[in-house]
Amino acid sequence: SVLPSPVPPSLPDRFRMFRSCEWEVLERSLNILQASDFYWGPLSVGEAHAKLQREPVGTYLVRDSSQGNCLFSLSVRMPTGPVSLRISFQEGYFRLKNWFSDCVVRLLELVVAGTRNNPLHFDEMGGTPLV
Repeated sequence: SVLPSPVPPSLPDRFRMFRSCEWEVLERSLNILQASDFYWGPLSVGEAHAKLQREPVGTYLVRDSSQGNCLFSLSVRMPTGPVSLRISFQEGYFRLKNWFSDCVVRLLELVVAGTRNNPLHFDEMGGTPLV
């Protein structure tokens, strides 16, 4: 399930410098992401985890990353509690583990579909598979 977001914020101004082709990918992806119901914008990891703690296992949200080298984080309610995973942006693609796309929402669709048959394991999750 998805934790619905508040009103989407305006385009963030905290991003590093991008080549024009990267900015086009980022701006398009941000517009799609802001139209979704699971993007929370500048939410801290503590706030994200507090919101997810009350939700069923599998509920997730996307928020701005507090890490300077990542744009977004995926926060997920796992059986052991909420965890956050960084979504990197390199050479015009958003990446999470072995998946990549030029759109954050499409990346999440790929991850959701892919983990049904092949759960992901992240160190941040203490060996608990992400399905």
